Amino acid sequence: MSPESTAHPPPISATRTSTGLTVSAVLDDNEYPTSRTFTKDEREAIQQRVQRDDFHGEWNYTIAP
Repeated sequence: MSPESTAHPPPISATRTSTGLTVSAVLDDNEYPTSRTFTKDEREAIQQRVQRDDFHGEWNYTIAP
């Protein structure tokens, strides 16, 4: 295996753009429950709080508290 194939990309904290955008990230190492099943009413209540972005709303959205 060549060294190039095992190299890791730079961390997201090193991301910069030509216009000055800086991205930062922190690791959230809290534990969260898995395999949680929501009822139909819970899913509908959550969907009412979701605001989808015009650009790729399936990926870009905000959920109100």
